[in-house]
Amino acid sequence: MSIDLPPDFAKWLALREPADVAARSTDLVDTLSATLRAPGPLVIHDLGAGTGSLARWLAPLLPGAQHWILHEQDPDLLARARAGMPATAADGAPVTVETRQGDLTRLTAAELADAALVTASALLDMLTVEELDRLVATCAEAGCPALFLISVTGTVRLTPADPLDDEVAAAFNAHQRRTVGGRRLLGPDAVDACAAAFARHGVDVERRLSPWLLGPEQAALVAEWFTGWLDAAREERPELTALTDEYAPRRLAEAETGRLGVLVGHVDLLALPR
Repeated sequence: MSIDLPPDFAKWLALREPADVAARSTDLVDTLSATLRAPGPLVIHDLGAGTGSLARWLAPLLPGAQHWILHEQDPDLLARARAGMPATAADGAPVTVETRQGDLTRLTAAELADAALVTASALLDMLTVEELDRLVATCAEAGCPALFLISVTGTVRLTPADPLDDEVAAAFNAHQRRTVGGRRLLGPDAVDACAAAFARHGVDVERRLSPWLLGPEQAALVAEWFTGWLDAAREERPELTALTDEYAPRRLAEAETGRLGVLVGHVDLLALPR
């Protein structure tokens, strides 16, 4: 699998990082921390690491020495992720890092044999059902917990509401499930598909809601998110371009001036082998 990333993708990741941090479930981290055991440093494989946002957040929350292996297809993102890694864990133990460039959906259980934990953030919706099944099977065979965070659910709520919001949201969700290069993406169906796949392997799953709750303090993110949301909806349903001719600039102005509140639904998932 190779995902075409926009040229400004690193800027988008930086813009959304504080919202991801605020949304992620610390409750699941507490549950996870009680189960992690390793004779040496915890080896943690972070899949689709991007600029390292998840590792920067999670490493200081976990106790004990850690060795992070960051998997990503883009070498520039990997370089940024390596440079931004924290040096110490929750208890002051050392945190080390290595990077691996390649196709994360082709990972084998042998490559994860040293893993105490597999993590990912905002990844599952970009996979197909076949890729997700293969990834879950690999994690299950490796026998380690998996913590998959910030997966979209398709729920979006804008405040104040507008009659066109639901129509745009439905078109956006259809776009999330589009076929690209012969790959039909899971989009908002990914969380249920992931939980079902782990259940088939006898692995228990816990879920927590982790929505973005965006207001005036996140005006720049709201404006960028709204632009991408509407563009994707219009791409999926070109007739929306004319229908949203007045809606688009009005909503964007509300976003840019901090007058548009947004809830974007996500779910965090923790898979724990029995």
